[in-house]
Amino acid sequence: MPELPEVETVARGLRATLEGQLIVKVSQNRSGLRIPFPENLANRLEGRSVVHIGRRAKYLMLTLDDGHVLVVHLGMSGRFIIRDDPSLPLLRHDHLVLTTANGMVYVLNDPRRFGLVALIEGERLAEHPLFASLGPEPMGNAFDAQTLAERLASKNTPIKAALLDQRVVAGLGNIYVCESLFHAGLSPLRLARTIKGIKAEKLVRAIREVLDAAIAAGGSSLRDFVHHDGELGYFQHSFVVYDRESAPCPGCDCDIARTGGIKRIVQSGRSTFYCPRKQR
Repeated sequence: MPELPEVETVARGLRATLEGQLIVKVSQNRSGLRIPFPENLANRLEGRSVVHIGRRAKYLMLTLDDGHVLVVHLGMSGRFIIRDDPSLPLLRHDHLVLTTANGMVYVLNDPRRFGLVALIEGERLAEHPLFASLGPEPMGNAFDAQTLAERLASKNTPIKAALLDQRVVAGLGNIYVCESLFHAGLSPLRLARTIKGIKAEKLVRAIREVLDAAIAAGGSSLRDFVHHDGELGYFQHSFVVYDRESAPCPGCDCDIARTGGIKRIVQSGRSTFYCPRKQR
């Protein structure tokens, strides 16, 4: 599933050409994805201009000139494809097509159909069920060591599980939690409530640095994720622990034959990768 860096990459790519454009035609080729498309979606979008494109957690946010926000979640395999020729035939899994006044076409393609599309009044966005319980953005000013420690203080779950809880911090997924915990030197098995003080400071710094690096690399391309232009992200080539079971971690001086290198365990049904020697 695309995580925060991948969604941020898509938002930035769309912003470069779609922001400020007038939507003149909308086609929907099925009734919905994970949930039904909003009622009368085509009529409500046609004639509207896109005034801003952003991101909240793992959601794309297209703000329209009437104050509504077109919210898109890419699910497991969704992506936007940009085409400069409206006459090109649609692909099998092209489910929603936006054509702008300058002839550009923006296609939401989702083979597995786990994504969603919603149209929400901007003034009521924060209270909408999709957003009401979300925690702070890890790249924003509201996310700091004190805030993180406060949100973890009552949690007796492992820190890995707590960071995947979107109510604690928004947008983090399995890949970047594993990477951030390594850089912070924290075991994924450590109880979340023990993360405070210098440990919280190290973790916040690690999360920001990992996300910054991932966004700069265009995200990670594992299985289905590609950019709006069909290009792949490259951060997977920089993984220090994720998907590197039995390999040495950076700066490793262990006897791998004895220690086994990076370890893989399963927590809450998800693979966790970490170094038992460096993460405590």
